[in-house]
Amino acid sequence: QLKAIYKDNILPAEKRYRYDFFYESPFLTDVEFDAKPQVMLVGQYSVGKTSFIRYMLGRDFPGARIGPEPTTDRFTCLINGPEERTIPGNALSVHPDLPFRGLERFGVSFLSRFEGSQLPSSVLRSITLVDTPGILSGEKQRVNRGYDFTKVVSWFADRADLIILLFDAHKLDISDELKSTIDCLKGHDDKIRCILNKADQINRQQLMRVYGALLWSLGKTINSPEVLRVYVGSFWDEPLQNLDNAELFEQEETDLMRDLAILPRQSAVRKINELVKRIRKVKTLAYIIGHLKSQMPAVMGKEKKQAKLIQDMPNVFRTIMKKHNLAPGDFPDINKFSEKLKETKFSEFKSLKMDEIQLLEDCLNNHLSRLMDELPSEKDTPETLKAKMGEVTASTNVPLPTRAAKFGHADTNAGASNPFGAAEDADDYWALQESAERLKDSFEALGPQGGFLSPQTAKEVLVKTGLQKDQLRQIWNLSDIDKDGYFDHHEYVVAMFLCDAVIQKGRPIPAELPMSVIPPGKRSMVKDRKGAGDF
Repeated sequence: QLKAIYKDNILPAEKRYRYDFFYESPFLTDVEFDAKPQVMLVGQYSVGKTSFIRYMLGRDFPGARIGPEPTTDRFTCLINGPEERTIPGNALSVHPDLPFRGLERFGVSFLSRFEGSQLPSSVLRSITLVDTPGILSGEKQRVNRGYDFTKVVSWFADRADLIILLFDAHKLDISDELKSTIDCLKGHDDKIRCILNKADQINRQQLMRVYGALLWSLGKTINSPEVLRVYVGSFWDEPLQNLDNAELFEQEETDLMRDLAILPRQSAVRKINELVKRIRKVKTLAYIIGHLKSQMPAVMGKEKKQAKLIQDMPNVFRTIMKKHNLAPGDFPDINKFSEKLKETKFSEFKSLKMDEIQLLEDCLNNHLSRLMDELPSEKDTPETLKAKMGEVTASTNVPLPTRAAKFGHADTNAGASNPFGAAEDADDYWALQESAERLKDSFEALGPQGGFLSPQTAKEVLVKTGLQKDQLRQIWNLSDIDKDGYFDHHEYVVAMFLCDAVIQKGRPIPAELPMSVIPPGKRSMVKDRKGAGDF
């Protein structure tokens, strides 16, 4: 329906008043409406952007380069696919199923610094990740890129559903290029999330001072009455170096992952939101072009009149705003717009057509508001989704990987006698229920036969965690609850939970599982637990 609304009501006005020229934004295509939610990562070099992506995916990806020096020298788009490969930027920009056609306008110099990284991933089934080059300082580095970095970032920002700004706890200075990049993100404040990364490398008192210094720096850079949301933590696979703030980092990571997980559900809402912004810009542009056209003389003095109108553009904007009751925020940047006007001839502009303005008003007042009522909400259950959509959607959240749950998923307020969480004895309570839903895709990707992983496949999964053989034997014995030598989905979830708890938090493997961690249907099997053989 969005496609139809755009083509029938908005595109004719965009073409008539040359929206693509004045806003340097090409007309929308079907692919851009169909595109998955995009998450763009921005930050100075060595703040952990690529490590954050690897942490989310739970694995390396083609073309990944990580180091303390500037390593990511190109824009990398991570997409889901059946095989691992890198796709050159020129080929990626003309791919019929990907929304990157608009990047052709930045030329070969940029496309040679743009690539796609394709890999099979449950996370990338629902979202697309964009890794950006590390931001440097100094005018020289900016010129040497060979393309306008801030314009490219602005292009991606227009299409991103979430923009993550990363900062290093040891590197809080905001360079000139970083400031210009943040400036080009204006208008997208609702999408921006900040991360203070590598926070485990400092103690609690230092963290308090660093956090305050970051907010102070951001306050000077981002002119907003609201304080940006800053997540604090250490987003990579390694164990925490300083456990002073482990509980805080766990809570922060949970909040951030929740933000990411609901992106697919919010994607349609964001597409409507971006289309509303575009309609308001198109409507304002139509009034401006129509006014300039109406001021031109019929025969003599056209060039002189055009130059006078451009020089008097602030008053022109003010006149149009009062006459048509428009919001100041809907007008383009006056300096950039004036420069664009110098490249045109006002006499060639199209006159204002009120029926096209009415179509734009209908979109805002009727069509899009009706669409909003039909969208699923975050609180919808599978039953209400079925009633609203006609079927139960396969996945409405990002299936976050196992390693994204760095601190485990049981109750963190449990007593010391139960290192893996509170042992709640309710018959229908299972502390790993959310983990089970999230790990369903990764379990299916391992190719279970009849709902079970073979002993060899299960062993390979555990060996890849890098734990010692004695530890793996204990985890196997605890996870294979029914002692049949195979892992079903629930046993697989328990095994991954134990591995994560040991690897990420350094917790000891318990002698027996807390009752809250055992799937409710298997609790009767553990009353008379015996050995289960060697791993």
